[in-house]
Order: sequence, then structure tokens, then C-alpha cells
Amino acid sequence: MDDSLIGPALAPDLHVMTYNIRRRILHLPPRSSDLWSHRKVLLRRLLQAEQPTVLGVQEALLDQARWVGESLGPAYVRIGYGRNANREGESCPLYYDSRRLEAVSWRQFALSNTPTVAGSRSWGNMVPRVVVTAEFRDLGTGAVFRVFNTHFDHRSTKSRLQSARMITRLVDAGSGPVVVMGDANAGVRSAPYRELMHNAGLVDAWLMPERRLTPEWTTYSAYREPRMGGKRIDWLFVGGGIEVKAVGINAVRFDGAAPSDHEPVQAVLRLPR
Repeated sequence: MDDSLIGPALAPDLHVMTYNIRRRILHLPPRSSDLWSHRKVLLRRLLQAEQPTVLGVQEALLDQARWVGESLGPAYVRIGYGRNANREGESCPLYYDSRRLEAVSWRQFALSNTPTVAGSRSWGNMVPRVVVTAEFRDLGTGAVFRVFNTHFDHRSTKSRLQSARMITRLVDAGSGPVVVMGDANAGVRSAPYRELMHNAGLVDAWLMPERRLTPEWTTYSAYREPRMGGKRIDWLFVGGGIEVKAVGINAVRFDGAAPSDHEPVQAVLRLPR
């Protein structure tokens, strides 16, 4: 078994991870770092070592989503579907360890002016964008909390801000402990970041840990060696009294190769009593 950054968490702690696994691309050169046939094995090694309680994935095509679930093991349940009108295409699934958590309810919304219409688009994004949200009950402690997993648009600044505002409204529609995570395609000085920090009442987990496990790596590496000083575009926010016991950006390499062009962000969280 490979070494883990965090590994399985025991109650009352929760291990939460957000990870853009990079969609599968066809017709690549045989030596490309982007080849899914090469990366999938590395991704499996990482996930089997980490075993997060909750995992939010971005850019997963159906076969990739299945691979992630199989890599985590039979105790894990996947929720979420493709972002297109026919519920196919890229997805932002949530995975949870059913030995620890029970899904009380879950929904998927389009990030648009018509959020209940699958495949709908607004605000200038050329492709549909979604958020998957679930309410979980911790079987170990009885605590209830909500999780949001999303992927903001890569081109439209307007879309990213409007998407953050929609997340704020969804967070405000409930109460209690909450986790918001995903690939924001924006840095921590951006308007969407300020929206979630100031208007949604959330806190960036990177800013409040008891312990940082890694340097502040750039979360979009494009398969290069880990580096500092770039944008941290993959976010993990908490609210409602959640403590961040530890946080890290997992820049693991296997014989110099990365499982994705993004680094996963991971945290050990503890819900309020």
C-alpha cells in the first residue's frame, strides 16, 4: 500500500477531499502525460491510500466515475450524474463511505437561471455547469451536515461569479455544518472567492487548520512537478462551526507521474458537538 497524506479517518473526524481528475481525452500521443490509460492506475493508487470519508470529483466521464468508485471499494456510494440534458457527459459526483455516513437526501442543480433543468446554461458559459449537494448523517456521531461539490466555468468570469452567488443561496437555504468544495477555475483574490467568504459565511479551510500537512502548492500543475506561488483554484470551504484539524494539497507523484493535471485538496474536519 502506498503512503497516504491523511488516510482513513475515525469518528468523530471526517476526511474530505476535492479532486479534479481530468476528463478522458482521445487521440493523444502515446507518451502524453494526459493519457487516461496511464493515469487511471495512478489515480487508483492514490484513492486506495487515502480512503476519504467524502470525495468530490470534477470532470468525470461515466467510465471514469465508475473507475473512481471501484478504486475506493464496495463500501462507497456515488451520487450525481452527467451535466448534459440527457444526464450524460462530464459530472461532479460525490462519493461517500457508507460505513460512516448515510445520505439523508441529495440533489443536482444546473448552475443557471433554471437550475432544475438539466443541461441548462446561463451567464456566458458555453457548456453546462452543475453543483451536487447532499445532506449526510454521520453514523458514528449522529451529526448531520451538508456537502456541495461543483466546477465553475473555465472561460466566463460572469458565470463564475453568478455560480458562486447561486451556491450562497443554496447554503443560505439550509442550516448547520456545511462543506463547499470544487474546482473554481479562479484564484483566492477573485470575486467568486470573496462571495463565498463574505456572503455565504464560509471559511477557506486552508486558512484555519490546526496543522498544515503540505506547502501551499499550486493546485493546477498541468502534470509538472509540484510548485508554489501559483493559483490555488481548487477550494474547500467550511461553515457552521466545523473545525479544520488538518489540511493539505496532495502533490504525490508515482515515479514522477501525476494522476491528474490538478492536485487534490484534503482536510480532516470535525463537526460541532
